[in-house]
Amino acid sequence: MLYYLYEYLTNHGIHIPGLGMLKYISFRAGMAVLLSLTIALIYGKRIINYLRAKQMGELVRDLGLDGQKQKEGTPTMGGLIIIIATMIPVLLFTRITNIYIVLLIISVLWMGAIGFLDDYLKKVKKNKDGLSGKFKIVGQVGLGLIVGVTMYFHPDITVKRKYADAKVVNRNNVEQNFMPTEKITVSTVPFAKNNEFDYSGILFWMNDKDAHEWAWIVFIPIVIFIVTAVSNGANITDGIDGLAAGTSTVILLTLAFFAYISGNIIFADYLNIMFLPNMGETTIFVVAMVGAVIGFFWYNTYPAQVFMGDTGSLMLGGVIAVLAIILRKELMIPVLCGIFLIENVSVMLQVIVFKYRKKKYGLEYAQNNRLFKMSPLHHHYQKDGFHESKIVNRMIIIGVMLAIVCLITLKMR
Repeated sequence: MLYYLYEYLTNHGIHIPGLGMLKYISFRAGMAVLLSLTIALIYGKRIINYLRAKQMGELVRDLGLDGQKQKEGTPTMGGLIIIIATMIPVLLFTRITNIYIVLLIISVLWMGAIGFLDDYLKKVKKNKDGLSGKFKIVGQVGLGLIVGVTMYFHPDITVKRKYADAKVVNRNNVEQNFMPTEKITVSTVPFAKNNEFDYSGILFWMNDKDAHEWAWIVFIPIVIFIVTAVSNGANITDGIDGLAAGTSTVILLTLAFFAYISGNIIFADYLNIMFLPNMGETTIFVVAMVGAVIGFFWYNTYPAQVFMGDTGSLMLGGVIAVLAIILRKELMIPVLCGIFLIENVSVMLQVIVFKYRKKKYGLEYAQNNRLFKMSPLHHHYQKDGFHESKIVNRMIIIGVMLAIVCLITLKMR
């Protein structure tokens, strides 16, 4: 809203000292992260006290983990802190008519609502199972469908790619290095020299024109799968104090960097990457969420004063997935979101191996010879005697290493 105020005043010949700073993405991003962090830190405590007063405490199942029962009654639904602290700066400092900002706002509210409903049913309606798994999947598929259709059909979502032999070095004419704006379903392939992948290539039996016209048949289901997988991965990761918030902060910071350089034609030219028109505003959204998550992390570190609940974990995973998709970096998710991936895979492997051993050797053998002592993976290490703070810190370090690998891919081509 403040950007539109600046535009209105400027167009009417009214000049207020300092207001011109609002035209710079870097200034608005800085203000957004400071405001979101401040809101989360100051009002986070009030929200926690409100949740505690409403008896929104966590019901902890006894899994035989050290210190587990001590967490009984800790307020949950803390994802509301992240949502509120993100949305206020976004509404103030971004151009909210930007299609990418619209998609991200929808993602926050959509996934936040699904998670909130799940937490509400558990805590208020005393339904221990919460929202049925199939309804969560329907919600995730719904968001994926919205994002996929918008990405494919909306006229403002375009790409500008560099000419292979572009050599213009004049900063004022750098746009000459890029092809005309294209409406294509293309993504970035990490670690590859010719690092662009067009989804229409999957329809290899069609001619080029028909393949591009029908690429949505492939693209939209892939978007739905990514949104579902990443949101579930974040949800599973949120099992010990600070783990989901800490690893998500690293991921979001990396995506904020990609958003900034992808939306700046100078950096896109220098790094030889796709230029995504209108993408710069996304930087403001992402850093606002970074500030909100860090502010939440203040209260979520061991011993946690609040849990994010599905309200926060499903929302964070959904937003991260959508960010990667709009940045054309979805093929980088297995690396960037490596912690989410291994947590997800550990659960699947545990189930697969257990069923196999049960069928082949019997129930008793399967119960006594599990692949992991407990899944997800962070509980395995807890069973192994590691304190949860050490598990969280080490997983965040691994997340930083994975983020650095993703940044290196800018030159590993």
